[in-house]
Amino acid sequence: MKIISMIPARYSASRFPGKLMQDLGGKTVILRTYEATVATQLFDDVIVVTDSDIIYKEIVNNGGKAMMSIKEHECGSDRIAEAVESLDVDIVVNVQGDEPFTDVESLGKLIDVFRSDAEKQIDLASLMVHITEEDEINNPNTVKVIVDNFNFALYFSRSPIPYPRDKTIDVKYFKHKGVYAFRKDAILDFYKLPMKPLEASEKIECIRYLEYGKRIKMVETDVQGVEIDTPEDLERAKKLWK
Repeated sequence: MKIISMIPARYSASRFPGKLMQDLGGKTVILRTYEATVATQLFDDVIVVTDSDIIYKEIVNNGGKAMMSIKEHECGSDRIAEAVESLDVDIVVNVQGDEPFTDVESLGKLIDVFRSDAEKQIDLASLMVHITEEDEINNPNTVKVIVDNFNFALYFSRSPIPYPRDKTIDVKYFKHKGVYAFRKDAILDFYKLPMKPLEASEKIECIRYLEYGKRIKMVETDVQGVEIDTPEDLERAKKLWK
């Protein structure tokens, strides 16, 4: 299998504009993410896909690979689909540009999902982390996921799922980490299919796959890292980096 990583990178993020160009230990967040992904040595290629001249130049001027998006896109998967359509690849791993702490073990587990899927029953795979802090469980910026007995995703939500109506029941909560691995056909299908109400309501792009019957295999990891969605997240990331 030919496996590449693509890092979608928007400059004007709604909650924290310009976050990918913020300093993290002497380098920008997007460059840290790119270098961490390359350092895993898991991929035949690593490419940043962006709508921003600033981000494009940041990567290219530091010896990396980047592509400019041709169209305007609502989400990272659309941006990747446009870029990957003409490329000869089998598996595309989407590493979020604001996740500079993504590690080799977690990415390796995602890729292994497809190596063991001889019948090609799995359309995409993604990561989840067990969370216990009530503030995080209730935080709408933290996307939660529930799975079946085989770790296939049932639903994603910004609300706490499952809702703890019976507080005597011991349930585990999982945070969805925005790292995906797709079969090329699955992400091209995503690009062509219109957004439906559940995705539009939650603003969670992977819901579109569920709404159209795609199978998402979730892989548990214990690597929490820091997703940089807010200035407060950036401060946490700086402390972690030190």
